[in-house]
Amino acid sequence: MKRFYILIALFCFALSAKAQFGVGGSGPTTTGRISGTVIDSVTKKPMDYTTVGLYRSGGKSPITGVVTDEKGNFKLDNIKPGSYKLVISFIGYPAKTIDPVVTTASKPDNKVGSVLLSPGSHALAQVNVVGQAPLIENKIDKIVYNAEKDLTSAGGNATDVLQKVPLVNVDINGNVSIRGDQNVKVLINGKPSGATSASLSDVLKTIPADQIKSIEVVTSPSAKYDAEGSGGIINIITKQKNVSGISGSISGGVGTRQNNGNINLNYNKNRFSLGINAGGNLTWPQTSLTTTDQQIKNPVTGDVLVHNYNNSSSRIKRHGAIGSVTMGYEFNAFNSINTTFRLNDGGFNIDGTGLNQSDSAGVHSQYNTATKSHNHFGGFDWNLDYTHKFHKEGEELVVSGQWSHSVITTDYTSLFTAKNPNQKGDNNGKNNEYTFQADYTLPVNKVVKIEAGGKTIQRRINSNYDVFNTDDQGNNQIRDVLNSNLYDYNQNVYAGYTVLTFTLPKNYSILVGGRVENTRIKGDPQNPYQDALTAGSSFQVLSPFNSSYTTYIPSLTIQKQLGSQTLKLSYSKRIQRPSLQFLNPFINRTNVQSQSVGNPNLAPEVSQTVELNINKFVKSSVLNFSIYYKHTNNLIEGIASPVLDTINMVPVTGTRTKYNNIGKNNSFGASFFGSINPVKPLTIRASINAYTYDPTIFPEYASIGSKTGVYFQYSAFGSASYQFPHNFLAELFGFTNSARRTIQGTNPAFGIYAFGLKKQFMDKKLAIGFNTVQPFARDKHFDSNISNDAFSYKSSTAFPFRSFGITFSYNFGKLSFSNPQQQKKGVNNDDQKQGDQTGGQGGPGGR
Repeated sequence: MKRFYILIALFCFALSAKAQFGVGGSGPTTTGRISGTVIDSVTKKPMDYTTVGLYRSGGKSPITGVVTDEKGNFKLDNIKPGSYKLVISFIGYPAKTIDPVVTTASKPDNKVGSVLLSPGSHALAQVNVVGQAPLIENKIDKIVYNAEKDLTSAGGNATDVLQKVPLVNVDINGNVSIRGDQNVKVLINGKPSGATSASLSDVLKTIPADQIKSIEVVTSPSAKYDAEGSGGIINIITKQKNVSGISGSISGGVGTRQNNGNINLNYNKNRFSLGINAGGNLTWPQTSLTTTDQQIKNPVTGDVLVHNYNNSSSRIKRHGAIGSVTMGYEFNAFNSINTTFRLNDGGFNIDGTGLNQSDSAGVHSQYNTATKSHNHFGGFDWNLDYTHKFHKEGEELVVSGQWSHSVITTDYTSLFTAKNPNQKGDNNGKNNEYTFQADYTLPVNKVVKIEAGGKTIQRRINSNYDVFNTDDQGNNQIRDVLNSNLYDYNQNVYAGYTVLTFTLPKNYSILVGGRVENTRIKGDPQNPYQDALTAGSSFQVLSPFNSSYTTYIPSLTIQKQLGSQTLKLSYSKRIQRPSLQFLNPFINRTNVQSQSVGNPNLAPEVSQTVELNINKFVKSSVLNFSIYYKHTNNLIEGIASPVLDTINMVPVTGTRTKYNNIGKNNSFGASFFGSINPVKPLTIRASINAYTYDPTIFPEYASIGSKTGVYFQYSAFGSASYQFPHNFLAELFGFTNSARRTIQGTNPAFGIYAFGLKKQFMDKKLAIGFNTVQPFARDKHFDSNISNDAFSYKSSTAFPFRSFGITFSYNFGKLSFSNPQQQKKGVNNDDQKQGDQTGGQGGPGGR
């Protein structure tokens, strides 16, 4: 709480800064209002539903517009200072033009008073100019996937959308990777979220696809971004309309796998904006079947010593909800504030049974397992940004901060008919992150722009892991001191960066920067020694640990524009800090035959990537091709080894997985994506990424690894959409990912296909659609295989994927106009840190 008060004090200081900076002059722009009343010149009565269009003074294209209310009043909000032209018209009346109408930074509002309109025989038709962005855009350091244009994602969630984003892969468990690297930093509206830090795959399943406007993928981040995330950055931008008055949308879907709903409300009046978004989903219960085969071997002779195998069935039901409130206000041309409060809640319940069999020393045994678990996660993110714009165009200072709070709980009961002790678990985790940062931008001239800033994040994690032994019915709990664990973990990161952008002659541009990050980690086990002695058990003696390291992160991007073709060469360096689950030295025996333990001595992964990219536009088509080389040092992987353990005086043979820095990896890769229109109604899109996995294992792990050499891995996506007459749309898509390699084996491959239809009504305000995923096969099968000379482990899971669903969406609000050339507001949560040169804020640890 002390840090919370400090954060509030810093914001108060930032807000008071506007008195020091001052206002006035002809510098940056703000938004204001042009208002008036339209009167019939003959009857002297106010005229409602009269069209009022706003143009640049002397211009021919409308910028925005409104219609008058029942009293003839009109208000044009969010108008930047300048010289404008008003064109006022009504059926049966000739258009009337008022030119110029001037607003300034010091006086952003202009009341034109009463406007007399005389009857006549001419009318001005209504004009609606809407900027149409393509489905995929390529910018200097990011790829943008405009998800709101995606037909088949309607009714799904963020995971469904990410499966179709170029260079992004999503596996069966919802784990996200970029070009095969799962060390990815995921942001929401350019901000890190404590919820995603706790359980990323689960949180993504709670975000309805209808909430998502676009997804940005940054493969070679500049030094302005956090160094966290060796694979890159994914920034999920949610919908927020910039329309004067009240507007919004309602959407949802009902299907055989999941049901979704979302509502979006927006209110904009002059310099104040308010946005409210809420949505959620609920899946029907789904049953998956899994078989596993584990063999413990003599590493010299290869003889099987212990053979464990089982068949299990798991029934899972999932739910999730997420909502946000965003408010912004521009005090004047130079000072503005923006805040967002996001709340999330979700969870899933699992009901499983299994038949377990074991052969050891010629003795066969078997027993049944019954497991029930309740998993819940939730929390909030609150951020506040203050922006001060200086007199010089483009010069600004942004002071911002965020408090992220998340909780995750897992309660389970595992009952065994023989061999293993019955267990109950009560696991509670809390995560608080306090972030403060400042960013300064200065366009020195038309050639050079300087960006600099600093950031700190203070992360406090508490993990309370209680395990109890029970009777055959799960009652009469006795705390298992050996397997219970209380752990406190602190991580403090301090960062500073400088980025220079050069716009040079002959269409060259250069982005060069440097960043320094210092990381300080402290782990503090809190196990009660006295309880262990009282219980008479062999207590896990865990020692506190501290770690500190400093990392320098350079970045460089050189771009050349050649007509409709862009050539880009980039270099970036990234790190991946090990999280608590990788560091905690406590042995997790929840699954006694497949245990895990952390390693407090882990060093962060450090990766360096060089990429050459070519982007070409041909009429309405876009083609993008990249080749890249990526070197990763201190590669972190979980290494499984056989273990003979004793649980409550019961001998158990299985494996224990420990995370280690196992070596280095050199990867060469190439990626392609394209979008073409062979005929006007048809759009075909394709994306493929292929890369090598070629680890060099450190000598101490050479005997543990079994999969060495060069392995080829890939992911591919393709889709086709067709616009039929009468507002009918159809889309077909599919993707496939190869199995992912580790030094001990493979994780499952994954691929699905889907088809969608949509019909639009009411001038495209209402849409009703039909979606189906994997219609010709109920289940998808996922196989994994890890092994070395001392053991082997195989598993196969059949998971239901076939689904059919109905979706709908409805947009409402006042008549509005938009112009693709019009600039966005100065303070906007989804573009504050994301111009054409940057893609969004980095994650914890600095931007």
